[in-house]
Formats: sequence, structure tokens, C-alpha cells
Amino acid sequence: MFRPLVAHIDLEALHHNQRRVRALAPWAKRLAVVKANAYGHGMIDCARALDSDTEGFALLSLEEARSLRGLGVTKPILLLEGVFKYEDYQAVCALHLTPVIHHAEQIRMLELNPLDVPEKVFLKVDSGMHRLGFAPHQVIDAFKRLKALKAMGRSIDVVLMTHYACADERDLAAQQMGVMAELKASHPELNALETSYANSAAVMAGASFGKEHAVDIGDWVRTGLMLYGGSPIAGQTAAELNLKPVMQLQSQLIAVRKAPAGEGIGYGMRFIPDRDMRIGVVACGYADGYPRHAPTGTPVVVNGTRTRLLGRVSMDMLCVDLSDCPEAGVGAPVELFGRHLPIDEVALAAGTIPYELMTAVTQRVPRSLVFGS
Repeated sequence: MFRPLVAHIDLEALHHNQRRVRALAPWAKRLAVVKANAYGHGMIDCARALDSDTEGFALLSLEEARSLRGLGVTKPILLLEGVFKYEDYQAVCALHLTPVIHHAEQIRMLELNPLDVPEKVFLKVDSGMHRLGFAPHQVIDAFKRLKALKAMGRSIDVVLMTHYACADERDLAAQQMGVMAELKASHPELNALETSYANSAAVMAGASFGKEHAVDIGDWVRTGLMLYGGSPIAGQTAAELNLKPVMQLQSQLIAVRKAPAGEGIGYGMRFIPDRDMRIGVVACGYADGYPRHAPTGTPVVVNGTRTRLLGRVSMDMLCVDLSDCPEAGVGAPVELFGRHLPIDEVALAAGTIPYELMTAVTQRVPRSLVFGS
């Protein structure tokens, strides 16, 4: 017996969003970000679908990289946090991976093990986000140390990388672009390098700001959220940006009840109706990844009609208002987010972000591959 909760993964929508990346940055090479199990969508299925429509992939761990190589993926794979111990470079070389180099210890590991030098690295610059990367004054020394590895028997290709903290805010993005421009002006040897600056927000902002205020996105773009149909631009919906939702989290009503006025519903009795109400119980809860902190009023679609969440989300269930859904009975379809209810809207109501909703959907929720509506 199976619960009715399922995450439908629309591979045609995935391809549509990848085409949007190409349309917005036709000159750039695309790295499809498939970390965190492809943002909860299923890394193997998404990578298999995108392999013929991308120049490479970006992910986090050696385990994820091994899975893609085992799938037969031969394209570049970027390790976004690089390696954590020197033995990892052996696997990097064996699997032909491209690690990010973001601190001096990662270079020291290579200098101590010159036989395990990768073919290509991304040298990360902290241009203002202050998370990972070399400070601008440290970059040229890091670059020279990496190029010196060539004398140890292995040629190495370097891509200059940074990450925008606020790509959709023109002035803040311009500050970080200024840091990179000054760095390259001070060290002409860096001008010959390929660059990788842009995530989804930067790709979209680079197109929307226009030529005069365009965000520099570089030669390699790293897109995640927009690939899966979430809006990376504050104040604009995915539909307005011509992005399609890839995941539809769908369930059913497993019970319909009458809630008397004045009597609380669910744990903590957080919702007390002021009138007699018809409510539905949905097979979905926080153990499935739906946010426990989602408040009463968070939108839900029942039987094609928009309604609202009531009370506290339980581990395996949640309650919804059926006042405007008189025909909805046990077995009626429920969309938690997806085609008819944008994930961005649910995230806003729940006080979170679409990234978290996507990646939070747990492994006990089966994924079903579909191709369009």
C-alpha cells in the first residue's frame, strides 16, 4: 500500500528552463548545478536528461561525481567546494574532475603531491561575498603557485571564478564586478583566463538590466534554481521570467471532517474556527519535507481550487480549508506546489525560500518522471 504523495518531475520543463539559460547567455558554457540531489529533483534522472544539453555539471561531493561518471557522463564536472584532504586529488584525477580552489591549503596539498594535479581548476576570488575564496590581494600568488605545478609534470588550466552575493541588485553587483575588473587590470596575466561568475540570479539579472548596467556573467555559468523553475529575482515570479516548475508535489485528501466552531484543529490547536467548517486532511507532513513552520493561510490547491493550510503541520499530515471546495472528498487531488501553485508563493507564505522547499522533499516521497502536462 502506497501513500498518495508523489513528486512529479517534469523533464520537458527542465529542458525548457535550460533553453532559457542558453537564450539569456548564448555565448556562455553552461554548468548545470545538480548538487543536493539536483535540488531534490533526483540527480541521476536530471543529469541523464540534461547530458546532451549542457557543457558540464556542478556538484558538491566525490560521491555525487562518481555517480555521474558511473552513469556514463563524460563532460566536465565541477566540485564546488573543491577537496578536503590530499587523498581526494587522486579521485579527482582518476575521474577527470575540476575542483574549485578557494584556500591556500588546497594548493599546498597539490604541491606536496605533484603527481595528482588535475587538468583544470577554478580559482575562486572573494570579490565581496566573504564566504569562500582568496582575497583579491592573494589571488595572483595563488595563480602563480598553481601555474608552477606545470613544472612538476602536469599542465594545469585555470578558470577565474567568483560568486555574486546580490546579483539582482545592480549597485552591489557592480561593486563586485569592479573588484574583478581592478584585479585583472592590475595583473594582465589574468586577462587570458576563462571566467565563471554567474549563478541563476546573475544570468537573469545580466539579461534584465540591459547593456548599460549588465552583470558580467563570465564564460561559464552555473545555474541551479532557474533550471528547476524557481525565480532567482526578488519581486518577479518564475512565470514572469518564462521559467516552468519542474517539480509538482501532489497528494490527496485522506479524510474529510467537520470542525465545530470554537474547537481547535491539530497539535497545539493553533487554528480555532469561528464557525462550523469543512476541513480536509492531506497525506503530507514535515517528515516529507513540507515546512512545519508554514502558517495558517499558506496556499494549497485542492481539486483545482485554491484554498489554505489550517493549523500546525504534523509529521505525516496537514489540514486544509474545504469551505470553497464543496465537491472535494476523500481522494481529491491536492497540489502543495507546482504547476498551479508556484513554489515561490508557498515559500514566501512559509517564510522561507524555494531552494529550501525543493531540497527538503525527503527520500520517502517517490519521484515520478513526466514529460509535460
